[in-house]
Amino acid sequence: MKKKILVVDDEPSISMLIEFNLKLAGFEVRCVHDGEAVFDMLKPFRPDLIVLDLMLPKMDGIQVCRELRKQNNAVPIVMLTALQDVTDRIAGLDNGADDYMVKPFSPQELLSRIQAVLRRTQALPGAAEDTVYDIGHLTVYSEQREVHIAGKPIELTPKEFELLLFLCQHRGKVLSRQQLLHGVWDYHFLGDTRIVDVHISHLRDKIEKNTRTPEYIMTVRNVGYKLTGPSMADSSLA
Repeated sequence: MKKKILVVDDEPSISMLIEFNLKLAGFEVRCVHDGEAVFDMLKPFRPDLIVLDLMLPKMDGIQVCRELRKQNNAVPIVMLTALQDVTDRIAGLDNGADDYMVKPFSPQELLSRIQAVLRRTQALPGAAEDTVYDIGHLTVYSEQREVHIAGKPIELTPKEFELLLFLCQHRGKVLSRQQLLHGVWDYHFLGDTRIVDVHISHLRDKIEKNTRTPEYIMTVRNVGYKLTGPSMADSSLA
């Protein structure tokens, strides 16, 4: 069966361009032009992925993301934005989007991003076993997608969790920003590494006692990041 893509954009020229290229790649495509229409299409169309513009009439892309996740709808979302500020793009990811593209964009790159998100999200249910990572006071439950600090649950966005889990899986190893883009966002080409820095900053805000002197996520200057555990001496002072 063909994968179904719902395209949500209020600019007809962009919708038509995306629809043409996705159909050429073998997808079944439907287009709507405002945020509220997304919810009218969920049951009859049952999309496998939504391409969602940020600036929409009636209900903007952030509101759509937030409402879908509030309804526990995990449909993958690739967000489109004309905004150049990285913080605006991160807002979409923090509210449940899986990836983003900045306008103007290459239709081939959008197709690659869609395929990458579908590969990544379809692989999640097949996880063979639950792994629990205990690092100092930090505990990460891979299958339940839960994180605790000293026994207290910490709320992370989906992408923050995936980033932390990837760091746990490579504990003690220095990972470049490009490696993190590849491993967490499934980018197989040069991407905007600032997205990594912003997510690392958000993670530190949630799991570190003091973000200026982190115990878990360490910066390796001019290279990237690594996950480590607090020393026994540090732990004894906690």
